[in-house]
Amino acid sequence: MKKIVIALGGNAIKQWDQKGSAEEQLANVRQSCTHIVRIIRGGNRVVITHGNGPQVGSLLIQQERGSPAIPPQPLNICGAMSQGQIGYMIQQALLNELKDARLDRSVVTLITQVVVDGEDPGFRQPTKPVGPFYSRAQKEKYEKQTGAAFQRTPMKKELYRRVVASPDPLRILEGNMVKDLFERGVIVIASGGGGVPVILDENGHVSGVEAVIDKDLAGEKLAEAVGADIFMVLTDVDRVYLNYGKRSQRGLSTLRLEKAQQHLKNHAFPSGSMEPKVAACVRFIEYGGERAIITSLDQASAALEGRAGTHLLPDE
Repeated sequence: MKKIVIALGGNAIKQWDQKGSAEEQLANVRQSCTHIVRIIRGGNRVVITHGNGPQVGSLLIQQERGSPAIPPQPLNICGAMSQGQIGYMIQQALLNELKDARLDRSVVTLITQVVVDGEDPGFRQPTKPVGPFYSRAQKEKYEKQTGAAFQRTPMKKELYRRVVASPDPLRILEGNMVKDLFERGVIVIASGGGGVPVILDENGHVSGVEAVIDKDLAGEKLAEAVGADIFMVLTDVDRVYLNYGKRSQRGLSTLRLEKAQQHLKNHAFPSGSMEPKVAACVRFIEYGGERAIITSLDQASAALEGRAGTHLLPDE
């Protein structure tokens, strides 16, 4: 039996070319949960985290367009809203899949706060993509209307997405609670969308800040908190590639710690997509984790058996 933290990518909830209706998202989540249940049926214990980029971006648009008739909510509140929204969908779908598999498990979603440094340089340079894709004309119009920052997408260079501040996660505020539930056999959905970023003052009081934490980096902190053996990042590609999208692209089945660190130093992976995933896995191995895996959702079970994905391992 392995203790596994599973980080679901955005494609597990909303495909990039979908509108993001409730029906679309629920269908994607149900499909995702069938793969998670296969992992659980293998005798593994899991904690689940997930992205929220499309959803929190849509919530921001709703806030802006509803103003001034309805007071707009800040980004950290929208992040908490998206945790509840997505957590509800995963929790319900997973309970149904577990019932169909005749597995008696409790599932709970925990609204999670993640401590960050108020002086983190990520606040000064927005890098985290959220919301829908825009053409150049749409991007320029929206920039003038809102003053929001945009960035060209690395894999679809003719399209743009809004970017927001993304500080580095320090620790999961509710980490002990997640671990306690996990050790009792509860399947916990936590740190959704990277968790709500918060800072602590000199008295230990907590306050939210407007940002979105990378879900894979926060997921790694979650893996530390629960003492996971394996950190699994599920995304829209089957493994990590060097020179992705080029004729010279090369898939990596195994990646030792020192080599992965070298690739990150050389910026070998696209920022905002694969780079933070590899960085999160490197941190997990540095912390003392047994194995980190990056693969696609449909290859998750095969990857656990060593037949798919990229496996990040300690140095020999």
